[in-house]
Amino acid sequence: MPQAPDSGWMPVERPEHPVLLINTVSGGGKAERAALADHARTRDISVKFLQRGQSLSALVAEAVADGADALGVAGGDGSLAVVAAAAHERDIPFVCIPAGTRNHFALDLGIDRHDLIGSLDAFTHGVERRIDLGQVNERLFLNNVSLGIYAEAVHEPGYRDAKVQTLLQTVRKVLGPSGVAPDLYLQDDVGREHRSPTVVLVSNNAYALDRPVAQGTRPSLDSGILGIIVLDRASAGEQPGRAWAAPSLRVQTAYVARAGIDGEAEELSPPLDCVILPGALRVRISARHPGVSPSAALP
Repeated sequence: MPQAPDSGWMPVERPEHPVLLINTVSGGGKAERAALADHARTRDISVKFLQRGQSLSALVAEAVADGADALGVAGGDGSLAVVAAAAHERDIPFVCIPAGTRNHFALDLGIDRHDLIGSLDAFTHGVERRIDLGQVNERLFLNNVSLGIYAEAVHEPGYRDAKVQTLLQTVRKVLGPSGVAPDLYLQDDVGREHRSPTVVLVSNNAYALDRPVAQGTRPSLDSGILGIIVLDRASAGEQPGRAWAAPSLRVQTAYVARAGIDGEAEELSPPLDCVILPGALRVRISARHPGVSPSAALP
């Protein structure tokens, strides 16, 4: 399906030295099963493999030093964020190949997640546009930063192998009779104070909360604004939380805060300053892919 004329995607020339980085463990080895590297090489795309225990940042730096003028990555959202940060720093195109488990960013970008091999056409027959990036304390993110219950779950050792079970166990631990909510403080857009909320989710552009068919996706990635969702402990007579949009948010905490950044466990020193970087990243996708998020296609 071609992109809409007003979608912002523009045809571009293929790069001279494209590089694809493949996370070999993402999606349970999805890239290997599809022989993705072989398909990339037939398109004259250089391939580098990230093995378990290797540093992705070091591999990206090596690719850039070798003259890469377009960086692609086949992996989960955490891997995407590392490579996108390098592409942003050098203002070169970034290509997302949906070889992760859920591929949330690919879905919002308008990539056909079922067309893994066809996604490589972003390098050879691609269209390009600029999208926003989120940033928290100098750390860039493509999707979101989570604090509170979900962030605590991400830090648990068994999270990768049993995400739902670990999250439920963390909820019981935090919200149980002896539970202690993370020490967080912020003010929302109407000046209401939120002390020790159970969930804070700051996203690079807002998620669609009013479109049941496409909840969990973002209609836009270039609105120039953060999406913010805060959930408090249930209290009689008070709303349990609030959702709003803003270009920035400060979260105070007395201690180093546990966070989940694009699903990866991180620790952040206070205060936590979240901002949007409008149009900070050049992205390319296949010209044959939709180029719009499912929620953007709904009325």
